[in-house]
Amino acid sequence: MTPEEMDRIHMAVMQAYPAETQGQGGARLDPVIAEDGAKVFELTASEFEWEVEPGVFRPAMGYNGMVPGPEIRVQLGDRIRIVLHNELSEPTAIHSHGLLVPNEMDGVPGLTQESVMPGETFTYEFEVRNPGSHMYHSHYNSAHQVTSGLLGALIVEEDEPVEVDQDLVMILNDGPLGYTINGKGFPATQPIVVKHGERIRIRYMNEGLQIHPMHLHGVPQQMIQRDGYPLPQPVMMDTVLVAPGERIDVLVDATELGAWAFHCHILSHAEGPNGMFGMVTAMIVEE
Repeated sequence: MTPEEMDRIHMAVMQAYPAETQGQGGARLDPVIAEDGAKVFELTASEFEWEVEPGVFRPAMGYNGMVPGPEIRVQLGDRIRIVLHNELSEPTAIHSHGLLVPNEMDGVPGLTQESVMPGETFTYEFEVRNPGSHMYHSHYNSAHQVTSGLLGALIVEEDEPVEVDQDLVMILNDGPLGYTINGKGFPATQPIVVKHGERIRIRYMNEGLQIHPMHLHGVPQQMIQRDGYPLPQPVMMDTVLVAPGERIDVLVDATELGAWAFHCHILSHAEGPNGMFGMVTAMIVEE
């Protein structure tokens, strides 16, 4: 490409942001309250086509027809039931990653339970014992099922939560769907839009196969929790390393006006000769 062609392609991608695509994942799932007071969450695992960026559809697996699956939020002491319906063409199971659960509810076929075969239903039930940012995901053929979209956020709210203006989840993934943030690749990722002076909480969750150092331009990030456990001393940084399976919570004070790039700093996950792609979004700080 000539420099002019290269720049034209780069600018066209930037100008398309945020691009519209079919489907959005991570919608909050409201429970049904059972007669005994348990909170019941129904999850159906199925296969479908998912638009990861404009015009790019890829075979996906997901819960309730979305990637990531629905966000589950509960409180300490809740008794919850997660009812898994398997509509996949292969066995599956659900592991509640980071939560303290009875052994038989851990979701590992062959070790703690039988496989949930196509057409079958399995119910996970336990009392919520530890707070923080956690995940649920498949634990069967997981290198394919999880990276194809069988994943979601399971958040246990603290008794005394940090006061913020926005509480956001950022699920990082890599695999059959490409390099994605909350199931989408740039320019289809969603910007974070905040008012000047607001404080936001970002809950990073890495469901992929690779490590992702998340870099926010313009303002620092204050890491306050790791894997659901508060840090004894919060740490200021501009690039937060999130390993596979890890959850890291940060606070960001929107002190600087403007549109700030926000991306994985393994650059082959974010930018190339055709411009930005994959694990890229932006934080837009408005007056």
